Amino acid sequence: MLRFISILGVVFLLLNWYVFQGIKKLTAGWRSQQLRKAVLWAYWIFIVLFIAGFAWSVYVRFSEDTATSLVQWFINAFLTLFVTQLVFALVLLAEDIYRLLTAAFRFFRRSSASKEAHQEPLMPGRRKFVSQLALVLAGIPFASFLYGTTRGKYNYTLHRQVVYFDDLPPAFDGFTITQLSDVHSGSFDDPEAVQRGIALAKAQNSDLFVFTGDLVNDEAPEIVPYKEHFSQIKAPFGQYSILGNHDYGMYHEWPSEAAQEANLERLKQHHAEMGYRLLLDEHVMIEKGGEKLALLGVENWGRGFIEKGDLDKALAGVDPNAFKILLSHDPSHWTEVVKDHPTHVHLTLSGHTHGMQFGVETPLVKWSPVQYRYKYWAGLAEAGKQFLYVNRGFGFIGFSGRVGIWPEVTVLELRRGRGNA
Repeated sequence: MLRFISILGVVFLLLNWYVFQGIKKLTAGWRSQQLRKAVLWAYWIFIVLFIAGFAWSVYVRFSEDTATSLVQWFINAFLTLFVTQLVFALVLLAEDIYRLLTAAFRFFRRSSASKEAHQEPLMPGRRKFVSQLALVLAGIPFASFLYGTTRGKYNYTLHRQVVYFDDLPPAFDGFTITQLSDVHSGSFDDPEAVQRGIALAKAQNSDLFVFTGDLVNDEAPEIVPYKEHFSQIKAPFGQYSILGNHDYGMYHEWPSEAAQEANLERLKQHHAEMGYRLLLDEHVMIEKGGEKLALLGVENWGRGFIEKGDLDKALAGVDPNAFKILLSHDPSHWTEVVKDHPTHVHLTLSGHTHGMQFGVETPLVKWSPVQYRYKYWAGLAEAGKQFLYVNRGFGFIGFSGRVGIWPEVTVLELRRGRGNA
């Protein structure tokens, strides 16, 4: 932990040294040199104190396993400042590349150039305009993170997705499913805002409700203040849920294995108390109009960690020709196991990635850093007439905010036919 904090501190200092070059240029024309010196000194005093505060917050969060409001403030502030400064620095870097190329061109020209060429400075100076442009562009992520840590994390967004299947039982044509995932109730700090998300989910009046894991950050009591909120969600064909990686308490230091197991049992009880049928490597048959589909739920299966989910066990007793929907928290399960399984699973519903709570989603651009870890990290994917839908998550963890990737309420509509693009 100390090594990690030290490396991060050095990287942050180097980034600030580079940013400082732009700040010096911005203040170069000030009439009062005393004020300029005071601002430049104040900048470094703030940065050093901020690094010390952030190092303390990281140590407390990960060594003592606590997350006070002050600790969370430092983590949010660091991410905001880091991304803001990174944008500022990238603009300066673009100018420095231009300056270096210009210097190289002038150097090679001097061998046979005129006196005027020799009188030119080899390296052009920094331009104030570029530093001003860097400041303006850096204001965009700063404002975005400020919004994301205050309002964005509760900016619940409805995503509707129609999915077509040739072999969907006719009685289920038009059947709707509301999906929530990754509540992370231990991170909430605004019950009224959470209720707005619940109201959005309720208003969809879907036939079926499913929750795809990570009800808490670590400890079962985290959901207790919000049990009444989430128990409001009802559906004619029932409410079903599964466990996510955080639900096992793997990231918390327990006094004993028995205490960790007891925590998991309490969490399972909370699912029941909210009216959710928790599926643990098992299935239920959903019947409508004399026809059925199989709803399967597995324990967490994540590539490289907590590979507990047993799809074969969940499929036991299911007609291979039945229409099947699988709840599996981590989309890597679909990538690594489900889509190549001998038994055809029509639709898998997952969560887990949160879209990293940071990214860009527009009709033309869809990007998040999480895509370098998960090929399928948000929305609908298809492979061989099998579909995966990855919910962006209802809550947040680690970074107490969302920027560009808003918390999601999903409504999926099942249709017969060949309408998928």
